[in-house]
Amino acid sequence: MAAETETPKGVFISFEGGDGTGKSTQINRLAEKLRIAGRNVVTTREPGGSPGADAIRALLLEGDPGRWSSLTEALLMYASRADHLERTIIPALANGAVVISDRFADSTMAYQGLAGSLGENTVKTLHDIVVGNRDPDLTIILDLPVEHGLKRAVTRGGEQRFESKGARYQEDVRQAFLEIARREPKRCTLVDARDDVDAVAERVFAAVRSRFPDIFSV
Repeated sequence: MAAETETPKGVFISFEGGDGTGKSTQINRLAEKLRIAGRNVVTTREPGGSPGADAIRALLLEGDPGRWSSLTEALLMYASRADHLERTIIPALANGAVVISDRFADSTMAYQGLAGSLGENTVKTLHDIVVGNRDPDLTIILDLPVEHGLKRAVTRGGEQRFESKGARYQEDVRQAFLEIARREPKRCTLVDARDDVDAVAERVFAAVRSRFPDIFSV
């Protein structure tokens, strides 16, 4: 009787940081390197990443900056996140994929909990209900001075609701991510994103390799 082949355990990596820090670029670089190594890679994003979550995305990222309160934003974010987990992340991990998400729950804590008016306790309660123990295995936090990030974000165009909240709010968001990195050093790795794309990519690769030594080899 042939031995059963065990399905490899998936790996969940999230990228966090303020607007314009280069998350999408670095996710694409990492995904390409992993695919070359023979890994099954699923790239996704928040808000969004599944049909239901994508329907909520426009509500969050378009319109007037004061369209929603921090509480309403957080509720919408976690409604989106619940569908994202159920329809995309959990099934991909069960199939042994490396799932790389452009933002996850740390963004809600940073934008609505710490930088916003909601506070930490409400966000933690929502997190416990929706995410529970399904946090990323590794979170890469890209750090960039606010003025640099906003310049990139404006050039990028598109959904600008959070960028429109201004530099002071964005600085609060940056400090919130730095605080998250300080609190959770086992899960989070802070990466300086001020240099050119290639240099930042090498830092990202090093951080991933440090956490998962065999991930780039088959």
